[in-house]
Amino acid sequence: MAGVAEEWPLFEVFLRGRRGLNHVHVGSLRAADARMALTHARDLYTRRNEGVSIWVVRSADVTASAPEERDPFFDPSGDKVYRHPTFYDIPDDVPHI
Repeated sequence: MAGVAEEWPLFEVFLRGRRGLNHVHVGSLRAADARMALTHARDLYTRRNEGVSIWVVRSADVTASAPEERDPFFDPSGDKVYRHPTFYDIPDDVPHI
């Protein structure tokens, strides 16, 4: 028989160590809801007062690109002429473009 914790959703935990730094993925945990996940993340990942901000997000809600998509997904924008200002006609009376 599976335990209650095994039925709880999995959350990903992101921690910002100091002000001005980015949040970094530090681990995962199971919790009944987002508030419980936040509390448990605080208890597990900031025991030495190293965090100033915590994000938790359900693992099921995370969408990421796959490694095999790397080349087509991150193609340079060179073939997307609409991203370049040379694609547009600029009127002569518009300064500094």
